[in-house]
Amino acid sequence: MSASKRRAAWIPYAGLLVLFWGVWGAFSSLPTSRYGYPDPMVYVIWSITMLIPAYFSLRGQKIDRRPIAAVYGLLIGLTGAGGQLVLFKALTIGPAYIIFPIVALSPAITVLMAFAALRERLTALSWIGTALALVAIVLFSVSSGDSQETGMTYLWLAILVCVAWGVQAYFMRKAAVVGVNDATTFGWMTVSGLLLIPVAIVMMGGLPLSFPWQAPALTAITQLLNAVGALFLVMAMSRGKATIVAPITNALAPVLTIVLSLAVFQTLPTGFQVAGIVLALVGSSLMVYSTEKSGEEPAEAAPIDRREAAS
Repeated sequence: MSASKRRAAWIPYAGLLVLFWGVWGAFSSLPTSRYGYPDPMVYVIWSITMLIPAYFSLRGQKIDRRPIAAVYGLLIGLTGAGGQLVLFKALTIGPAYIIFPIVALSPAITVLMAFAALRERLTALSWIGTALALVAIVLFSVSSGDSQETGMTYLWLAILVCVAWGVQAYFMRKAAVVGVNDATTFGWMTVSGLLLIPVAIVMMGGLPLSFPWQAPALTAITQLLNAVGALFLVMAMSRGKATIVAPITNALAPVLTIVLSLAVFQTLPTGFQVAGIVLALVGSSLMVYSTEKSGEEPAEAAPIDRREAAS
């Protein structure tokens, strides 16, 4: 393979990632809005679909069996899976075109945690991105939802997901520092997601078996897009520079979600919401670019980035 082809090898996987996560984001609330399917059950099905990308990411890879790998793996997995559980609830009461730009601001949490705990020096881009994120949150808060109560509820839930995934990305960086490979991290993320299934079932008061088959089937299809998108992220990161891959995927996937949500559901955002969406996407992209550029080393594989996860 020529050098130019090797440099461009990440592009198809990044494109598939944007496509899968963008479509997933736009249609992930359909099982609940159309059939009243419980959001904890959406989580259960998502955690099971994560077994598919986990199989491909772990195949042929060496598993890090050190205790530190397990500790960081569980921290990463539980914050990611917990964020997913809250996200599915938020999507049942709020529009995806606002929720996902807020969630995309999670790099701000990672940057601030690194600044406070690790005394990392913040670049000008990090400060600008953080400032834009704060302005975006303010704009969303003054134009939230159909009613003030409902609007503030999904806004706070989206912020909670943002915090959870920002913490997750912070521990991903810590895991990478001690040499935990991406396959091990992804494996623990899958295990953690499965561990929270009993919590989701308790939230529902048992397994809901009275729904038509279309509800779990539609859920499985949409959440498989989420899970397989995480696999494409791993593949894109392993073939391209994080300084290029992470900002592109972090920005373009929410953009596709926004476009599809507005086109399919024919709901127009307010002026404040449009401004908040733009600032959120620009701010998150700046923070991801700055973080990955400062942390990327030629001899070390880049860790999985946020939405990352599918968490």
